[in-house]
Amino acid sequence: MATKKFMYLNRRSSFGTVYAIESLEVVLIAAAFEQDVSLAFMDDGVYQIVEGQNTDGIGMKNFSKTFHALGDYDINKLYVSKESLEERGLSESDLMPLVYEDEDDDWEEKPSIKVVTNDELKAIMSEQDVCLSF
Repeated sequence: MATKKFMYLNRRSSFGTVYAIESLEVVLIAAAFEQDVSLAFMDDGVYQIVEGQNTDGIGMKNFSKTFHALGDYDINKLYVSKESLEERGLSESDLMPLVYEDEDDDWEEKPSIKVVTNDELKAIMSEQDVCLSF
């Protein structure tokens, strides 16, 4: 089976709908089948990877810590819309420190998140075989 490039575009916030958790589950399944997986976060989707989420009081499970496992599944291409961050008063420092271990560099931890402009994100999306929006 040939490897395909899958991009999962996360556009909704973490809670209030099932889109965020469903996207994360689908991403992990695709990675288990050794596909080339990347994630993009834009619009309210940037809230999915904000550090320090707390679901106390809303009656929902906090699944945000699962994002820290992405590197274990060789998912290390996470793109965040610079414009979406700015529109929400956020910056890269507000995001979780998501990393992966680069085996080519003596297992050195490297950041998985790359903040890109929407134009850069469009170019990255055009290189994918499949783009799925959640």
